[in-house]
Amino acid sequence: MGITDSVTEQTTDTPFHLTGNFRPVDREVTAHDLPVVGEIPASLDGLFLRNGPNPRSGRSPHWFLGDGMVHGVRIRDGHAAWYRNRWVRTKPFTDPGARLVAADGTVDLTVGVSNTHVVAHAGSILALVESSFPCRIDAELDTIGPWDFDGALTTAMTAHPKICPVTGELHFFGYGFAPPYLTYHRADARGRLVQSEVIEVPGPTMIHDFSITGNHVLFMDLPVVFDLELALAGTMPYRWDDDYGARLGVMPRGARGDQTRWFDIEPCYVFHPANSYDRADGRIVFDVARYPEFWRRGSDDFTPDAHLHRWVIDLETGTVTEDQLDDLPIEFPRVPDAAVGRANDRIYGAVLALERSGLVGYDLGTGAAQLLELNDREAAEPVPVADPEAADAAGWLLSYVYDRAEDSSELWLVAADAVDAGPVARVTMPQRVPMGFHGSWITDPVAIAHHP
Repeated sequence: MGITDSVTEQTTDTPFHLTGNFRPVDREVTAHDLPVVGEIPASLDGLFLRNGPNPRSGRSPHWFLGDGMVHGVRIRDGHAAWYRNRWVRTKPFTDPGARLVAADGTVDLTVGVSNTHVVAHAGSILALVESSFPCRIDAELDTIGPWDFDGALTTAMTAHPKICPVTGELHFFGYGFAPPYLTYHRADARGRLVQSEVIEVPGPTMIHDFSITGNHVLFMDLPVVFDLELALAGTMPYRWDDDYGARLGVMPRGARGDQTRWFDIEPCYVFHPANSYDRADGRIVFDVARYPEFWRRGSDDFTPDAHLHRWVIDLETGTVTEDQLDDLPIEFPRVPDAAVGRANDRIYGAVLALERSGLVGYDLGTGAAQLLELNDREAAEPVPVADPEAADAAGWLLSYVYDRAEDSSELWLVAADAVDAGPVARVTMPQRVPMGFHGSWITDPVAIAHHP
C-alpha cells in the first residue's frame, strides 16, 4: 500500500496534517512540457521551488516534522519546461535511526528533515529547517548534503534567512534549547560566514523568523517556549507560556550582540513577518502576521487567526506602537525580493481560515486590498516574481492551488498589481502538490546553470 492510499483511510482521529491536501504523496515524478491554460509571460526565466513536509512513511507525529520534499517547476520562453519533486535525502531520511539529540545530550546539527524553505545564495541552493544545518541540493533537486559554511557555522540555521537586496549579504540566525539560545550570523555575497553574534535572551523560545532593515536586524522573543516533557514525548517541544513575556530586539547591522536593545510588546506569536524598514524620522516599521496566542492547548491545536499588524519602534522613546491593518486571516506574507528591508507598500499573503482560502495583495500606501477568493480551491504561499523587463512593474505571484473536487493541483501565475483578476496562467501539475511551507523564485545563473 502506498503513502497516498494509506492516508486516505482516515478516521475521525486522523490529524489534520494527514487529511485533504496536507496528506503526503508517495512518488517522485519528472514531467516535461506541462499543459498551460493562459499565457506565461515570455520574459520569465527561472526556477520556482517550494519545500514542505512529506513523510516518507505516510505518517508523522506533527505537520512540522515530516521529511522534506522540494517541488520544482522550470519556466522559460513562455513554457513550463518541466516539473519534478524530490525528497531531500537528509540523514533521517536515509537513516531513520539518526537523532538530532543523542542519549548523552550531544547535538548533531547534520540531522534535520530540511522541510521548511528553499533559497539560493552565492550559487548554492539550500533546503532549510530551523533545527539543523542547511542541506544543499543541486539544480536537478538531488541532494548534495549538509552545509556548515566550510566549518564556520556552529549553530542551527533558521529556515528564514534574509538576503539584503543592496549588499547581497545573507542574514540569518540559529536558536536552540540550550545556551546560547540565540545566535545571529551574516554571510557575505560570496557565501562566506563573516560574523556571528550571541544575542542574550532569557530562555529557549521558538524563534521561527526575524527581519532586517537597511540599518538594523530585528528579533522577536515571544512566549512559545521549549518544553522538555513534550520533547521526550516525540512531538513539537514548544508551548505557550503566560509568564515569559514578549519583546522585540533591535541590533544595528554590523554591531555586537550585546548592543541589541529590547522593547516590550503585548504577548502574541508571529511565525512570519512581512517586512521591515527604517523611516526617515528614525522609527522602524515592522509588519507581521500576528497571532494573539499560539499552542496554548498543545501543538496540535492550530487556529488560523493571524492578522496583518504593524509595529512602529521608536528608538528615541524606547516604545512600540501596534496597529492591526486588516481583518482578513492571513499567513505566509511576502514582499518582492528587491523590497526586503526597504520601504515598501505592497504585501502579499494567503488567506488562511478553516472554511476560507484565497490570495490577497495589499497596497498599504492607499489602504487598498485586492482579494482573490477561492471557493472550492486552496491557495499556498504566494511568491512574488519581478518583471525582468520592467523594474518598476509589480510582476507576478506564483502559488500552488489545490482543487478539492478534482484532488489535483495547478501552479497559478497572478498579476501582482491585479490579484483579484485571477490567474494569467495556470500550469497543470502531473500530480497533487501537498500543502507545504515556503518557496523561492530562483534566477541565480550559477544555481540553475545545469538545468536542462
